[in-house]
Amino acid sequence: MIAPWRLSYILGPKDKDCFFCAAGKLAEGDEAGWKKMLLLHRGEHGLVMMNRYPYTGGHLLIAPRRHTADLPGLSAAESAYLWEFSRHGVDIIAQTVHAQGYNLGMNLGKAAGAGIEEHLHMHALPRWHGDTNFMHIVADTSTVPVAIEELWDQMRPKFMAIGS
Repeated sequence: MIAPWRLSYILGPKDKDCFFCAAGKLAEGDEAGWKKMLLLHRGEHGLVMMNRYPYTGGHLLIAPRRHTADLPGLSAAESAYLWEFSRHGVDIIAQTVHAQGYNLGMNLGKAAGAGIEEHLHMHALPRWHGDTNFMHIVADTSTVPVAIEELWDQMRPKFMAIGS
């Protein structure tokens, strides 16, 4: 995939603290803090954030609030949050960026490609015909970066309307 804005993530220093857990501790009503962390929604059992280094504009991360990498060990409430907010996320992505398709999935463990091994999370990625699939290699096709903060401004009210 060609996503040059990810280079700072790939080459830069990695935080020792879990950004999912940090987002889970932000104060209610701290919209500036939520926007800085790209936190869109937080419930009792989970949270939704935008990926700061997305493959495509609108790439969401849905995670339990509890710091865990143990998918089978999730509570029923944590599992329900992940699935319900994956559904809501796809709906809000559709309303915001008008994607033609979606990828949903988890990378559990380093061998599976997990960038954040210690805190499991679902990816919800919008997709368009010919965007970031294998075509970039054979047809010189790449994605167009979007202003993440502008997407946050558009998505945040839609997540706020859902409630916890």
